[in-house]
Amino acid sequence: MSSGLTMAASGGLDFVSVGALVHRLDPGVVPWRKANSCQIHVSGGEFNVAANLADCFRMSTGIATAMVDYPIGDMIHERVRAMGVTPFYKRFEHNGVTGPNMATVYSDHGQGVRAPVVFYNRCNEAGAQLKPGDFDWGAIFKNGIRWLHSGGIFAALSETTGEVIIEGMKAARQAGAICSFDLNYREKLWSLWGGQGRAADVISRIVQNADVLVGNEEDLQKGLGMAGQDVDKASKLDPSAFFSMIEKVTAKFPKVKVVATTLREVHSTQRHTWGAVAWVTGKTYVSPTCELDVYDRVGGGDGFASGLFYGLLAGESPEEALRLGWAHGALLTTTPGDTTMVTLEQVKAFASGGSARIQR
Repeated sequence: MSSGLTMAASGGLDFVSVGALVHRLDPGVVPWRKANSCQIHVSGGEFNVAANLADCFRMSTGIATAMVDYPIGDMIHERVRAMGVTPFYKRFEHNGVTGPNMATVYSDHGQGVRAPVVFYNRCNEAGAQLKPGDFDWGAIFKNGIRWLHSGGIFAALSETTGEVIIEGMKAARQAGAICSFDLNYREKLWSLWGGQGRAADVISRIVQNADVLVGNEEDLQKGLGMAGQDVDKASKLDPSAFFSMIEKVTAKFPKVKVVATTLREVHSTQRHTWGAVAWVTGKTYVSPTCELDVYDRVGGGDGFASGLFYGLLAGESPEEALRLGWAHGALLTTTPGDTTMVTLEQVKAFASGGSARIQR
């Protein structure tokens, strides 16, 4: 069974993300209100996928994004290059006082019955100022492009960022690339400039250009404005609510050939049951489930998307692509930070039924 996706066999770039870079300040298990030190992780829902595909899956990837010329921007740029991602920047000058800024995410780990707490400082964020015309897509794609990706977090930043995604997707489709979109519905971000109704309008226009969607039933309902069952009452591991939405999604967006999501039942902050499901050109696939001992849950969903996209780009069967996404997302939660620290060999071993026995 094939995925039904038609993509170039090779290209100068296997994969390009369009989105905003952020830096996450992480005090570990200590709540921020009592923190006195932290780690710094470079992140971004769209960047994470490009970074994972480059570092773990050994693909040629890039990111079209905003960069501010000041020390925090320099730090972020260094991490982008360390992950092996080629940057395509729209540059902004910092005024020394108010910005524009590279956004900050604050996120502790939580512990046991205490959930993680996440909040932001996206004031005067450079990424939100990106607009159509800021990127020369012809130059970015000049040596070929196989896949373009973006997500709902970037789309929610301002009235212009969704238009950047649409512009990039149209250019990528003309270049023969597959386009994917991670719905990643964030109510707090959309509430600042239009709410759920505006979100559904913008995201629907984006998804008209997409071949592959990532998002759970809540993302599909709220991000696309579609009715569905009460997601709070359904088991988090039951894929029926997700699959029940697919017919509505594909009726409205006939270009979509793949829809996938993770399944996560949170027993405590560090103990999750983890699975994944996909709909691929009319057939449904369900991964195994496993018990996760979570070190850092941030980025697990992007880890899943990375492995899934790798499998599809590599020509694997839909079932194998789903297992690779499930395995990589699971492994990513065992390490600090938002981007991968595991190897392709570890992912393939776990996807094929490997265990946590010591490797000698």
